[in-house]
Amino acid sequence: MNLLDKLEKKLGFLALPNLTVILIAGQSFFFLMELTGKAGPGDIMLIADRVMAGEYWRLLTFLFSPPMTSPLFILFAWYLFYLMGSALEQHWGDFRYNLFLLIAYLMTVAVSFLAPYSPIGNSYIGGSVFLAFAFLFPDFEIMLFFILPVRIWWLALITWLGYGYNILFGSMSVRLMVLASIINFLLFFARDIITNLKYGRKKMERQISNLPRSKEEALHRCKVCGIDDKSHPQEDFRYCPQCKQQSCYCQKHINDHEHVQ
Repeated sequence: MNLLDKLEKKLGFLALPNLTVILIAGQSFFFLMELTGKAGPGDIMLIADRVMAGEYWRLLTFLFSPPMTSPLFILFAWYLFYLMGSALEQHWGDFRYNLFLLIAYLMTVAVSFLAPYSPIGNSYIGGSVFLAFAFLFPDFEIMLFFILPVRIWWLALITWLGYGYNILFGSMSVRLMVLASIINFLLFFARDIITNLKYGRKKMERQISNLPRSKEEALHRCKVCGIDDKSHPQEDFRYCPQCKQQSCYCQKHINDHEHVQ
């Protein structure tokens, strides 16, 4: 029994079922609050400096900050998050899915205090859900712009490249957020990644070992019997000046052959 199994056995009763639906419902509520002017993104996002000033609700409300996009694409974003989150819940079970998001949440809160004036939302936490889904279901296709079918593996690759760019060239707060969002991914999938790399290396080694080994071409080959300097390295090969193109012969046939004209 591994560590996750032990934790689930002891703490599994604390897991919230349908956590994806809860998160989308909360985002929908605050989206309506923003539409009616009763709240703005700055009122619910995680800002560590404001938390230290007593606005403790930000430690929770930032999880419900709606996607910053047009109303049409918000529906699409919620649909994708529901699809991916529900798939992970079904694949892992409620406890492991809760734990996956809890780690992302705790790391996000922790790094927010290293950049206390930066407003932080839940986009990178949602990104970790996307990467986990893409790792488990790489052949899944989504309709990009509702038209173009694209394997989610390619979108995940683009996301990883974007994260790499942000780590190299982004601001300190962005770097911290990227690192916080991928720690839970690495904790859950590092063993699988290492196993896949080892398997891929062994598979490549087997393929290379099965390739036909090319032999170096012989420099000298007897025109009569066919032996050459590779099969008979001690043999003394000579060329007959009376034969056309000066054909090669071994010691036995250099003086006993019909001349090639």
